[in-house]
This record gives sequence, C-alpha cells and structure tokens, in this order.
Amino acid sequence: MAHVKLHIPGPVEVNEKTFRAFCLPMIGHRGQGFKDLYAKIQPQLQQLLYTKQLVYISTSSAWGVMEGAIRNLVSRKVLNCMCGAFSDKWLDVSKRCGKDAEALQVPWGSPIRAEAIDRKLATGQFDTLTVIHNETSTGVMSPLAEIAALKRKYPDVMFVVDAVSSMTATKIEFDALGIDVLLAGTQKAFALPPGTSMFVCSPAALARAATIKDRGYYFDFVEFQKNAELSMTPSTPSIGHVHALASKLEDIFAEGLEARFARHRQTNQMTRDWAARQGFTLFPDPGFESVTLTCVNNGAKPGGRAVDVPKLQKLVKDRGFLIDGGYGKIKGTTFRISNMGDETPATMQQLYSALDEAMKQL
Repeated sequence: MAHVKLHIPGPVEVNEKTFRAFCLPMIGHRGQGFKDLYAKIQPQLQQLLYTKQLVYISTSSAWGVMEGAIRNLVSRKVLNCMCGAFSDKWLDVSKRCGKDAEALQVPWGSPIRAEAIDRKLATGQFDTLTVIHNETSTGVMSPLAEIAALKRKYPDVMFVVDAVSSMTATKIEFDALGIDVLLAGTQKAFALPPGTSMFVCSPAALARAATIKDRGYYFDFVEFQKNAELSMTPSTPSIGHVHALASKLEDIFAEGLEARFARHRQTNQMTRDWAARQGFTLFPDPGFESVTLTCVNNGAKPGGRAVDVPKLQKLVKDRGFLIDGGYGKIKGTTFRISNMGDETPATMQQLYSALDEAMKQL
C-alpha cells in the first residue's frame, strides 16, 4: 500500500533513521543498559529545554501529564486558559479530577494575553494556571514570555504550560521563563511515534506536589524525580521510544537548535505564502500565528477564499499527502497544514505542488 505523507498536526512523518532506532533490540528497563541510555540523553534534553532540572520521560500521551499536573499541583483552584479545542478540554479534565476550576475563555483564533490572566490571578483565588502555548486546533501561538513574566508577581501560583506542538520547533527557555511545568508529546515537532511524553518541573512544583496527598501514582511528580535521579522511570517505559528519542536528539543537535528553529519559521512562512497566493486568509489573529502549523481560514472568519475542504483533502490525498480538514467547531471552515518535525523547504514544496494541482480541480 502506498504511503500517504502526513502533513496533519500530529502524528507527523517519522523518518527511516528514527524508525530503525525505535526497533533496536529490547533491553531491561531496570538494567544498567537503560540507565546508561537515559543518562546519555538527559544532558541533551536539558540543553533542549534550557534547564538545569531533570527532564522526565512518561509512557503516555501528553494528556496523561496534563492531567497529572492537575492532580499534583491544584490544592485550591485552577485557572484554565482556553483559546481552542485542546485548551478548552483542560477545564473538563480539571473538573473530572474533582478540582475547583474556572475558565479564562477567549474567542477561537485569539491568543491568551497576560493582562487577562493578571486580572484573574489578582483575585487571589487561584494556586494553579494552565496554558497551551501552541493551540493546534486554531493555529494560535500565545505569547509565552509575556504570560510567564506574571510569575514574578504571583510566585505561589503554579504555571503549567503545554508545549505539545511547539517544543523543539521554537526556543522555550524553561529556567529563564520561571514557569513550573513544561510538557510535550513525541508525535508532534519531535517527529517520533506517538505514545511517550517529556516534561520538566520546577523545584517549587515538586515541593507543591509533595504536599498533595491524592496526587495518585502513575503521574506522581515526586516519583518521577526520585527515579530520574537514578536514570530510571517510575514504571515500565516504552524502551523503543527512548531509543528513538536518543536518535532524534542526535539529529537535533547535529542540525543545531537555532538552525532548527529557523527552519520551522521558514517552512511555516512558506505555507502562509502559499495560502496568500491562493487567495486565502489565516484563522489566527495577526501576529499570533503558530510556527509549526498553519490554520487556513476557509469561511470561519470574513474575508478570503473558501473551498470544499473534504474535496480538497481527497484530491491532495490522491497525490500522496494528507492535510487536516479543521478541528472541532471550525471543522470545514478551516484547514490545517503542518510543517513540524523534519520537514524542509524541499519537502514542503512537494506538498505545495500537490496542493496547487488540487486547487485547479476545485
């Protein structure tokens, strides 16, 4: 069966080198071989996230760690910042965990801004804040540095940041930002198979977690810290993912972080340029567009062109590429094109050629 190349927001394409690493022979997860593997990649993960803290590996989707953050950190009330389908869902997760939760809701397509958070935190009600840096449903990237600057004003509030679709594609300096939890899954900009996530916690987050009696076990941040100090994980990890991550980190540092960030900006701008040439506008508010995917406006907002999205998807798929037809309440009135992971100007140009040919048939 012919492979259809993925340009959806995730999972994204996984290259052959990564797959070969994923399929290396199995080793014992409590043996020295695994400890050596984890110890080898730990400094690279710290460099990638600009942190001196230990970086944890969780055999779960990022949602596991997102729920874990709620279980570990919320003792009074959590403020869930909501700007799209996935950030909206975090409020539901908070409530299902039995926590007192409140929404800070902005229109889809708009970012979360520091002023709005400030007004909420000034009430003194909240001890935890959740933010999605790069909302994949809308293609919006909220200004993380601006938001994180509030931590100095509210040092006792835990700042939890989902960087699922931005980590490795843009610089996120964990220690300098002063946030408390930063997390991501493997299937987005890491360009690994889905099923594992990485996260890092501040000392303050670990101290808070230690005071929460019903934080559970599988996502107990204290257990992650204890095990990471020994180059292990609390429970059996997906060893294939760790091998693949080691391979990917080799690639990332061979390219160089700044070069990787610049490549994502370049390929993302190429997609925006393609959309403009075809008469489309973008869904996000100007200035807050994601650098890892492009959410094209197809009638969700006034202005620009609108086409039959399912037909466009089929025509593009017939040419060997899969794009996304929008998500949630803007499905069909937007469509999304990913440039994250290993994509280059040359590989993206192949997609644009297929899109151009498909557009001629609409």
